[in-house]
Amino acid sequence: MEKERPSKHLHFPKSQWVLLAGILFLAATIRSPLTSVGPIISNIRDQLQISNSLAGFLTTIPLLAFAIVSPFTPRIAKRFGMSRTLFYAMIILLLGIIMRSVGTSTLLLIGTFLIGVGIAFANVLLPSLLKLSFPLHIGLMTGLYSVSMSISATLASGIASPIANETVYGWQGALGIWGVITLLAIIVWIPQIRKKKEVIKTVQKNTKSKPALPIWRSPLAWSITIFMGLQSFLFYTTASWIPVVLQTNGMTADAAGWMLALVQLAQLPMMFIIPVVADKVRDQRILVVAVFACYLIGYGGVQFGSESLTALWMIFIGLGGGSAFGLAMMFFTLRTNTPDQAASISGMAQSIGYLLASVGPVLFGMLHDFTGSWTAPLYTFIVVATILFISGMYAGKKRYISLEPKQNAS
Repeated sequence: MEKERPSKHLHFPKSQWVLLAGILFLAATIRSPLTSVGPIISNIRDQLQISNSLAGFLTTIPLLAFAIVSPFTPRIAKRFGMSRTLFYAMIILLLGIIMRSVGTSTLLLIGTFLIGVGIAFANVLLPSLLKLSFPLHIGLMTGLYSVSMSISATLASGIASPIANETVYGWQGALGIWGVITLLAIIVWIPQIRKKKEVIKTVQKNTKSKPALPIWRSPLAWSITIFMGLQSFLFYTTASWIPVVLQTNGMTADAAGWMLALVQLAQLPMMFIIPVVADKVRDQRILVVAVFACYLIGYGGVQFGSESLTALWMIFIGLGGGSAFGLAMMFFTLRTNTPDQAASISGMAQSIGYLLASVGPVLFGMLHDFTGSWTAPLYTFIVVATILFISGMYAGKKRYISLEPKQNAS
């Protein structure tokens, strides 16, 4: 075991660096096609003449796709290989971005669903791939992957409105530009297609020895699932509606888009720091407390605070969101013993969790349509953050999901 210590200094072979580059490019495609929608949802709504509820459904469609696809993702990856599965997923994602950007209502909906399908595979498989490929650097690699995802998401939020409103490309161009990044990710990922047979054997071997069924009976797995789902609920609802709320309060569309970009920017350091810290401490509950405090200040500020401090409230929402996402990703690896278990809990958490998250944007829009104000919808942020805190406190204690080894030993 002592011989493995040098690898802790990041002395990777060239193939590992190529893999890391592919992971970072892939991570850049996970949120940007989604966060580009919120700042221009009014443009889409007005041009297509749809209600707030249906506009919110544009953000919900990918989440429903996550929920549908995620349970089957580990099985598909075992059959075709993780790398090949991710490659095909990126092609589906690119096709979805192109279809969504054509500008017709039908292709908008179909393309949005395909985007969700493509992203779902990456959401489920990347934590398992990191645990398998970089077992001594899980926290660091999760942080790098999260930072890449956050940078692209921040850029998507910031430039969506200027492209939609100040160029000839309109909202279609603002959504379609992310196809370029996806195409680059596909090109960078090509070397991985031919070299992942060992990964699949390892995963299959572990799968036979540890069936996934007990995960669905584990309270710890459910607490991780709820934590994952609610942090996604908060993120996607914020990305969909906070720009609209701010515009209703008198902010310009461009400024509201940059406020959402500020949320993403504030997430950036936490997405890197929290996984590294979580990997080094035995008990992550203190980090859960910090997450809740940030959410409470941020969403409470939007609801009750001064509009002149909107930027500050956005920063706190971002700090909480980045920390919550980093913790959710780490729970998949910290609470499991093998890459296969990590894939199984990731599939469960992302399926049920995103189904839970999919309620957020639609519920927010429905509450506004029903009440005629943003007061009731904004309260949902605080309520959901409180439930997230409770589930996180249970998930944050050091233990493992699979109890079979302990039972057999005794």
